[in-house]
Amino acid sequence: MPVYRDEAVVLRTHKLGEADRIVTMLTRQHGKVRAVAKGVRRTASKFGARLEPFMVADVQLYEGRSLDIITQAESLGSYGAQITADYPSYTAASAMVETADKLTEAEGSLQQYLLLVGGLRSLSRREHGPSLTLDSYLLRALSMAGWAPSFQDCARCGAAGTYSAVVVQLGGVVCDDCAPPGTPRLTPETIALLGALLSGDWASAGAASERTRAQATGIVAAYTQWHLERGLRSLEHVSR
Repeated sequence: MPVYRDEAVVLRTHKLGEADRIVTMLTRQHGKVRAVAKGVRRTASKFGARLEPFMVADVQLYEGRSLDIITQAESLGSYGAQITADYPSYTAASAMVETADKLTEAEGSLQQYLLLVGGLRSLSRREHGPSLTLDSYLLRALSMAGWAPSFQDCARCGAAGTYSAVVVQLGGVVCDDCAPPGTPRLTPETIALLGALLSGDWASAGAASERTRAQATGIVAAYTQWHLERGLRSLEHVSR
């Protein structure tokens, strides 16, 4: 049977039988892969700890009839322990891997892979607040999937300008002519923060007030839930 290697980040795992586990991974070259790791739940397993959620590994697999089989796993990024030790980081990481699971399929998605690995690395190193890291990841992941929001020009008619009305169903900020009655308005600081999270301007994002962050988080959550068919179950558990 064909054997192949790839880098992978573990999204989730499920028990199989008495000692095996089904591992769902987002790989660098092969997109999303579901594979069986045999015997990893035994205490003598050589690579069970390398195939836990949030871990990044170099894996070797061979193609099976229904599921591929993992034969080797070498750790590339041991982020699981640091993330699970901090509840806000753990809940943010859970929402991130669930998003990646929903947005990716069997076809390759190198950008999504690199974005997720970078986000998990940032969480493990405490580079930014978990909530900011999650919100930035969600906006970027949705943009890569074809749902890029607009936080400057009108998302509906494209009119240039600075607007405060936001309609997530229309794709972001809208001008006064396009805004339906009762459309919520955001402060200029919140609009600026959303733009900073989307572009990766961490200096500006880190300087935002707690109130501004809270308002931006609500918009990001609504935008995410709107575009993902069944929403994110883990998002309601995220520690804000």
